[in-house]
Amino acid sequence: MGAFNGKTVLVTGGASGIGAATVRRAAADGGRVLIADVAEEAGSALAAETGARFVRTDVTRFADMEAAVAAALETGGLDVLHLNAGVEGPSEGLADQGVPFSLEAYRTTVAVNLDGVVHGVHAALPHMRRREGASVVVTSSIAGLTGTPYGEVYAATKHAVVGLVRSLAATFADDPVTFNAVCPGFVDTPMIAGIQGFIEQIGKAETVIPPEVVAELVERIVAEPGDGEAWIPYRGGAARYGSPDPLSLMAVEPPAADAD
Repeated sequence: MGAFNGKTVLVTGGASGIGAATVRRAAADGGRVLIADVAEEAGSALAAETGARFVRTDVTRFADMEAAVAAALETGGLDVLHLNAGVEGPSEGLADQGVPFSLEAYRTTVAVNLDGVVHGVHAALPHMRRREGASVVVTSSIAGLTGTPYGEVYAATKHAVVGLVRSLAATFADDPVTFNAVCPGFVDTPMIAGIQGFIEQIGKAETVIPPEVVAELVERIVAEPGDGEAWIPYRGGAARYGSPDPLSLMAVEPPAADAD
């Protein structure tokens, strides 16, 4: 019996990749699972396979996220919210290679990767506050913890959701609901299909992990009491990503000026 057993689990971007792996893991563990995605055919097929429920959801539309949360509440409450929907973004650096920067792609990336997370939190939080064991897990990326060549907009959105998670954890520190992020590197999903050559070129092919590794980490986060943390999954395990507290650094006394 794992952390999902007997709980209602809502997964955005749940029709494929990391989201689908989380859906399968939660359903196999006895969770009541809802798949929120725009991919109707894939989402419906996965629902039939796992016994989950599919709710067509465009995370860029707040009304859609409200409807997905409402569907979850029909089962008696919402325990786990995995905000996983994400897309790639345009790059300023590809302009000299004949790939123009697309403002439409920029807006779509921000709408899915950032607005979609904010919409999910805002729709679900009133129903998850003061609920013991309630857990919000956001899929960020290793790009949300470091710089990423040719992925500046994507990295910006992923940095933003890590900041959102940490800030929500601080805001609701006295509430049982928790907020955490998973920050994978290269995951064997359709998102990396177009960059396989690049991954091999930079010598990182051996770091590609199956989406099931990330789903396992999501369950671990739900099971453990951590809050406001960013986790990096890798083959064989996972690690918390720690960073200095800027407020503590600001408290350091500056060196005394030399007297004349």
